[in-house]
Amino acid sequence: MRIIIYGAGGIGGVIGAQLFKAGHEVVLIARGPHLDAMQRSGMRYETPNGAETLAIDAVGHPSDIDFRDDDVVLLTMKAQHTMDALDTLRDVAGDAIPVICGQNGVINEQMALRRFKHVYGMLVYLPSNFLEPGVIQTHSAKTIGILDTGVYPNGTDTRLEAVMDLLESANFSARPVADIMRWKYGKLLINLGNALNALCPRNDEANPVRALLRAEAKACFAAVGIDYTTEDEIKERRGDLMKSSEIDGVKRQGDSSWQGLMRGNRDIEADYLNGEIVLLGRALGIPTPANELLQRLALKMAREGMTPQSLSATDLLREIEEATT
Repeated sequence: MRIIIYGAGGIGGVIGAQLFKAGHEVVLIARGPHLDAMQRSGMRYETPNGAETLAIDAVGHPSDIDFRDDDVVLLTMKAQHTMDALDTLRDVAGDAIPVICGQNGVINEQMALRRFKHVYGMLVYLPSNFLEPGVIQTHSAKTIGILDTGVYPNGTDTRLEAVMDLLESANFSARPVADIMRWKYGKLLINLGNALNALCPRNDEANPVRALLRAEAKACFAAVGIDYTTEDEIKERRGDLMKSSEIDGVKRQGDSSWQGLMRGNRDIEADYLNGEIVLLGRALGIPTPANELLQRLALKMAREGMTPQSLSATDLLREIEEATT
């Protein structure tokens, strides 16, 4: 089995590096300066246990790959780039190639199933950094991450079990999960804070805003009957698997949304995280002022190139309260 990782940033880069180090066949699909750096000098892979340069195959487009019957494609790009990636992949590889959506949010699998026969959802807990072209970091010093996966919309199969075995051999905790979307909706509650972490400093002042984001989401989930994993279930699954440590004396500084802005990206994933709650709220007639504000401001920050974490959480909370009244 060969794993083709489409979107070799922080998450995809770490997964690719670990599979490569374990002796498995991997191809990365990347773009821009990141691709150039990897093709020129290899991937610089840094962990709390050391750094090394890996000569992983990296290409810029699916058409650069001679696809095989044993290929599995793992999507790890941001949700705003999923549609173009899926159309490009289908044009080159056909609609029978298995596709795993290792992404935040809950819409990627639906987009994939419109185009591909075999679609899987992957729950990702993996602390990674991608701030410099050609350099990928993970602060995991024990088990690298959790990559539980299930058939979309539900179930498991033998192909999935083989992929999980592959990932387990590369120091991930990876289990077949029949109710994968329940776990991904639970993860969505956590990811609602990505935009907040991009907009504001990570401190206690942000906690009331984070609580409002999740309360709005839970109200929408309850109204439409969406089941999701509880915080206790997530805590139990994570257990003591992952130990976060410093790299060269530096702790992990921010999540993927913040990292994208720090790299100068002019887009952000908020439409598919906070925007998912806004969509439900508008369809159900449930107010979601906190998620609406965070979605709007995150898009503005990305579009205008504003400095990440330059806003005040106290000001955001005040604006949310004014919108509510």
